Amino acid sequence: MGVESDVSWNVDGVCRRHGGLTELFFSDHLSDIALAKSLCAGCPVLAPCLQGALRREEPAGVWGGQLFRNGSIVWHKRPRGRPPRVPRPEHDLPDVPVPVHLRARAGRHPTGGGGGAR
Repeated sequence: MGVESDVSWNVDGVCRRHGGLTELFFSDHLSDIALAKSLCAGCPVLAPCLQGALRREEPAGVWGGQLFRNGSIVWHKRPRGRPPRVPRPEHDLPDVPVPVHLRARAGRHPTGGGGGAR
């Protein structure tokens, strides 16, 4: 886990253009995670962001549209405790596809698709 030498791409990130969003990308609240993933979905630097996070084994946060914990992508996230009888809308996180060239590094999606998180 070294420091990336070229992070010039990050100035074009949606997260950088909308200052003050840092806490949103590192929140434990599902509604914040969903909003962060939604912002990433349309970001022009999604692929280099995700690639860098995978290389650095980011310990936490939303990077390149994917939620990271302990250096790996979290494919399913739900709140603590018993699941509600009727799923709440904020529990359905946006599906942000992993770029094809990064799927092998991202690991396999539990459904076998290797795609985005839910």
